[in-house]
Amino acid sequence: MTRKVADCRKYPSVTNCSLTISGEEEEVVRAAAEHAVSVHEHTDSPELREQIRASLDDEKAGV
Repeated sequence: MTRKVADCRKYPSVTNCSLTISGEEEEVVRAAAEHAVSVHEHTDSPELREQIRASLDDEKAGV
């Protein structure tokens, strides 16, 4: 299974967040949604999780 990566540096934010989350897709979506709610004040919703899922990249080998 290909590991996925969510990287806050791809998106401008007031906090200049530099968090990167990697793991299996469902783990990353869950953790990134929790982070988006607790740090960036988003509302957890199916739409947020789908936006996160769509933004994930495959982890490069050796990372």
